[in-house]
Amino acid sequence: MAPQPSYSFIAIALLLAVASASATDQTQVSLILGIFLAASASEFSYAGSHGPANWGSLDLKFSACTSGETQSPVNIIKKKAVKNKNLTPLTRAYKLANATLVNNGVNIGLRYEGNPGVLIVDHQNYTLKEMHWHSPSEHQIDGIRYAAELHLVHKKDSGSVAVVSILYELGDADPFINKIKGKLDALAKEVCGGNEEARIPVGVLDNKLLRKNTRKYYRYVGSFTSPPCTENVIWNILGKVRTISKEQLEALRAPLGDDYKQNSRPVQSLNGRTIELYNEFTD
Repeated sequence: MAPQPSYSFIAIALLLAVASASATDQTQVSLILGIFLAASASEFSYAGSHGPANWGSLDLKFSACTSGETQSPVNIIKKKAVKNKNLTPLTRAYKLANATLVNNGVNIGLRYEGNPGVLIVDHQNYTLKEMHWHSPSEHQIDGIRYAAELHLVHKKDSGSVAVVSILYELGDADPFINKIKGKLDALAKEVCGGNEEARIPVGVLDNKLLRKNTRKYYRYVGSFTSPPCTENVIWNILGKVRTISKEQLEALRAPLGDDYKQNSRPVQSLNGRTIELYNEFTD
């Protein structure tokens, strides 16, 4: 277990950067600030007075959670998704990289050292930064909420963010989670308090199990699903639902406090947004 470092001076610098940047640059700086705040936020929860319904009023920097017009997650209605022939296959060129399993008090995730590979979106490279799980799922398909959801967060050098979402239903064990199951059990034995986070080194992790061919996905522009709910995030929800065992699901929840074991934000209004569809098997 390692105490979470204090980043207050960095936050102030980033806020000043947002204030002084041009209108074009403000979006990119805000996204960087959003990643920073989302990684260190401890002022919100998923239940009670600090739950999702009140996030926007908890702190000024969380205001987008209430006032934002393009928030995530959303409910994807299959028959309303619009096929876009200009969308390209999602290429995930991941590779071996050192990883650390982290309980930040809000969710369980993996953080990487160096460059663990890229996601190619519309011929542009987004570097994989981290991944984390939510349970139950945040995105829904035709009103179905799945057992869990994995978010793989990628960032371009310019600061733009793209997320790949993998949905899980209860069933057979997931091979990738099996690789870190022992580390998850060790993480559950760590105790976090205050502004601390627990970390368990995983070592070199092969991410090839996460880069299976993507023949179908849904695309829309949304936000981070936790405070500060920063917008202009490109979401890619894979059409193929994977399976997760009950034991694995419990292992992902075990290290978290009671208000975070079910750490999914309710679906948000589309507000006129279109969900686009890429499907390799249809013309």
